[in-house]
Amino acid sequence: MSENEKLTEERIFEAAEIVFEEEGLAGARMQTIADRAGINKALLHYYFRTKDHLFEAVFTKLAKKMFMKFTPIFEKDLSLEEKIRFFFREHITFMQQNPKLPGFILNEINHNPQRIQKLIKNIDFKYLWLTILEHHENELYKYNLTEETLPQILTSIASMSVFPFAAKGILEVVFENLGVDFDKYIELRKEFAADFVIKAITR
Repeated sequence: MSENEKLTEERIFEAAEIVFEEEGLAGARMQTIADRAGINKALLHYYFRTKDHLFEAVFTKLAKKMFMKFTPIFEKDLSLEEKIRFFFREHITFMQQNPKLPGFILNEINHNPQRIQKLIKNIDFKYLWLTILEHHENELYKYNLTEETLPQILTSIASMSVFPFAAKGILEVVFENLGVDFDKYIELRKEFAADFVIKAITR
């Protein structure tokens, strides 16, 4: 792929990400994506034959981009507490940079769960658990964290990070009445959420 083709593909990805987040998969139009990318529709179809192919490519790229941010979580030289703090700091920062992404994914899960399931089915969650177990067996035992309780912990951690962005429209109104700035709240949440989880599992 030439440098010019790479730049064109990057423009398509950027445009598609915005349109998919704003309109959802069902509402997005290839013509709208082409217009936002500054190319004609025929060229868009040259790169991606269908809207479904483009959606899968964009979703996969976002997933890889997010996963790359979290690779230190699977390294040996960070304690469990340091990894929890790292996750909240990096994940909330990622959400700040992609604020419409949680709502977009939740919408797609509600309307077409099979599509999202297909895109994540290749993730080896058992391997991830075994990696965590290998690196933190003593800590997990100390805090009574087991393979059975891990799903509870992980979904709690994820929801504490994702929910404020998924419910941003409501929270902004509530916070405005309380005199709380949403952006400042999000910055504080990076530390607050980490402290909350750490205290919960170490009590």
